Amino acid sequence: MKLAEIAQRLGAELVGGDGDIEITGVAGIEHAGASEITFIANPKYSAQAKTTKAAAILVEPDFPALDGTPTLRIKNCYRAFAQTITYFYHPPKYAPGVHATAVVDPSAKVGADAHIGAYVVIGPNVTIGSSAVVLPHTVIYAGATIGDRFFAHAHAVVREFCRLGDDVVLQNGAVIGADGFGYARETAGGWTKIVQSGAAVLGDRVEVQANACVDRASIGETRIGDGSKIDNLVQVGHGSTVGQDTLLCAQVGLAGSTEVGSRVILAGQVGVAGHCKVGDGAVATAQSGIPSDVAANSVVSGYPAMDNKLWLRSVAAFARLPEMVRELRSLRKQHSE
Repeated sequence: MKLAEIAQRLGAELVGGDGDIEITGVAGIEHAGASEITFIANPKYSAQAKTTKAAAILVEPDFPALDGTPTLRIKNCYRAFAQTITYFYHPPKYAPGVHATAVVDPSAKVGADAHIGAYVVIGPNVTIGSSAVVLPHTVIYAGATIGDRFFAHAHAVVREFCRLGDDVVLQNGAVIGADGFGYARETAGGWTKIVQSGAAVLGDRVEVQANACVDRASIGETRIGDGSKIDNLVQVGHGSTVGQDTLLCAQVGLAGSTEVGSRVILAGQVGVAGHCKVGDGAVATAQSGIPSDVAANSVVSGYPAMDNKLWLRSVAAFARLPEMVRELRSLRKQHSE
């Protein structure tokens, strides 16, 4: 594809280059070759723009001028780079049809143009909308309701009576609606399982990635809002709610009945205690532990989670503790003398 055509498709301004350059693919700035396009979204990597072998670089409109390397200037160049990938990568196409080894209950209703792969099991009274792709060994339990353009990769599971909206994507091994972790202590000290009678509900455009779990509720619902994305190995506990367009990054754990707002980012390995509320627009940095409510639009870090700026100062002070202890001992010694 010509560089000028890419610029036109993206709505980017081509600066300092020949639009007739032939582009064959995309790559990171360190590995891009003479026929590939790359990007710089973070100014701290701007020095690499002077050494890259890329044919062109996607940058923000105010990025400094470069000598010798064409730039495509566009607001949110990272998103533009993601769009550029789609011009060159073509995922497999799945023809409509039901594989001979699939088991589809006669009472199930599957919409038009569905691809049902090998060894898929679709239980009784399931409803799936049009244009679904259900890949091998996926299991849909009885009574589940799923919208249009559902895409389930191999070994995904949707449990009984769960409800999924349109354009939901389940990556390999994702489990929607497994039993929540609910047990009542017996008088003698053992545990009695609490029946998990409530469904898990996913809104439109939700993606759940590999081996992540959204547990069903004991009563009521576990709900994931429209547009939210759940990364690999995330645990959403029973009865939790997650708002719209929220990101739960790798190994995040939400205990039961957690309330997470919209446009929240919980970075890798963040843990949230049960019954806590995380307000809209909040950010928790990696490995934060949240034992209490978090205000909307705040940024928190550490354990127990605190304001990010306070945490940074605390970490800096913690690194100086040995030195401070030595100084304190020296002062005590001087005082005793």
